[in-house]
Amino acid sequence: MLLSKRDLAHRERQLVAGLTQACETGKAEILGFTWLTHQVDYQKCPSSLTVTWIFDTQANRDRALANGQSERMAELTAEAFSEAGISVSTVSAHLAFDSEEQCQRVDAGNWQQRLARQRSSKR
Repeated sequence: MLLSKRDLAHRERQLVAGLTQACETGKAEILGFTWLTHQVDYQKCPSSLTVTWIFDTQANRDRALANGQSERMAELTAEAFSEAGISVSTVSAHLAFDSEEQCQRVDAGNWQQRLARQRSSKR
């Protein structure tokens, strides 16, 4: 079902509000986590929806994933999806994890370029 522009804007606001809360909670609970972002094509939602959790260093990213923090990030993401009325069968399939350090090393700090490349590699 195609959503109207108004419905799309409403869903985006709900998603952003939920992800903002997830981000603030994550910063308080997960060592080295700094911010998150999302990409979505609402005409292909939820299959196109990806939330990227970004850490300061690759070491902190790896440590968080090794310590099972991905489960907490999935839980926080699921809450944000729920608040926006987005239903997915497996939240972890919509998650990505990255670091400022890797973006600087590989993409000279250009997040737009990095996220666009990641998005195109999922197609």
